[in-house]
Amino acid sequence: MSNFLQLIALVAIILVAAKFAGYLSTRFGQPSVFGELLMGVLLGPSLLNLTHMTFVTDTHLPEIIAEMGELGVLLLMFLAGLELHFKDLTKNTRVAALAGIFGVVLPTGLGILFGELTGLDFNHSVFLGLTLGATSVSISAQVLIELKVIRSRVGLGLLGAAIFDDVLVILLLSSFVAFLSGGSSTVGILLIFGKMLLFFGLSVAVGLWVLPKLVRFIHKLSISQGVTTLAIVVLLVYGLAAELVGGMAAITGAFISGLMFARTPEKSLIETNLHSISYAFFVPIFFISIGLSVDLHSIDLNALWTILAISIIAVAGKVIGSGSGALLSKFSFRESMQIGIGMISRGEVGLIIAKIGLDSSFLSKELFSSIIAMILITTVITPPLLRAAFSEKPKKPDQPPVSDSILSKENA
Repeated sequence: MSNFLQLIALVAIILVAAKFAGYLSTRFGQPSVFGELLMGVLLGPSLLNLTHMTFVTDTHLPEIIAEMGELGVLLLMFLAGLELHFKDLTKNTRVAALAGIFGVVLPTGLGILFGELTGLDFNHSVFLGLTLGATSVSISAQVLIELKVIRSRVGLGLLGAAIFDDVLVILLLSSFVAFLSGGSSTVGILLIFGKMLLFFGLSVAVGLWVLPKLVRFIHKLSISQGVTTLAIVVLLVYGLAAELVGGMAAITGAFISGLMFARTPEKSLIETNLHSISYAFFVPIFFISIGLSVDLHSIDLNALWTILAISIIAVAGKVIGSGSGALLSKFSFRESMQIGIGMISRGEVGLIIAKIGLDSSFLSKELFSSIIAMILITTVITPPLLRAAFSEKPKKPDQPPVSDSILSKENA
């Protein structure tokens, strides 16, 4: 079998397996990403070892699959930026900022402390902390929709806090990656910040003044899917510029490009077209490729203790951190706990950070596998905990409706 036939056979198996696992997952009340991750683990070296089966002779195939998954990451972050509605965020600024910031700082700090106490070097500890600082709004949002409290005071506060959380974690990741590449001298630090400011300045300037005109120009031309193609090109260029100009992670550029396109009249068209191709092809490959990187054989008794410890940190860090932020925003104790519990689940951003850490050799395969296990655990426990927290319905909302597009990301 030729190398190309091996590739298309693998991709076909991965897509069918991902969608089947996602379907089963939703049937059992879990988000599709849980099933796709678990299927990736089963297809990996833990059980079936798909990329090393007898019909696979091309040694480059695992790398090709991983790189296709990286394209899925960029599309995922672009869509995350595209779906943000700052008008909803500004109506709940206090709780969003405090719950979001505390919900990042506490688990990230505890993760770094845990890493240092267990003998990890500082870089490994930081990546562990950042994965613990991430959250997944889409999983909690689906439960809030089911309970009909998504438009309540707590629902809007939770959405705003999750947005702040994701943005802050992405910025922290980019800053850390930039510091790793620039050194720790005074000149090096100034150069790092200069490069980051240059990238942010250029990306925002292009997004505010050049991009709208370019979108209008392309829209007038008789080019099939011209605006969608433009969006893909821009997100790739922004990702490239984030790495080469800003010294940051490419996902930051993709995220910012999504924010810029969110201001254009063609936002809905771009979102519809890219959502389809992303969740039909590239994103499932990314989630499966994450699972393929996990080797359960590397998990021994010490690893089980690590999984238990970081899972406890993941839960306690969010409940206490985000809950404290909500309390300071004059939410009741019950409402604060609801927001804290809603922030427990890790998701796409946590997976992306873990994958970057693994690819950059800042996470060992053993620690990476433990982090994936933690993400699966928090994904499973969040829905029942959130349902229990809302067992008594809150008062009627006094806030205007939240934009529905924020909530549509997970169910593709």
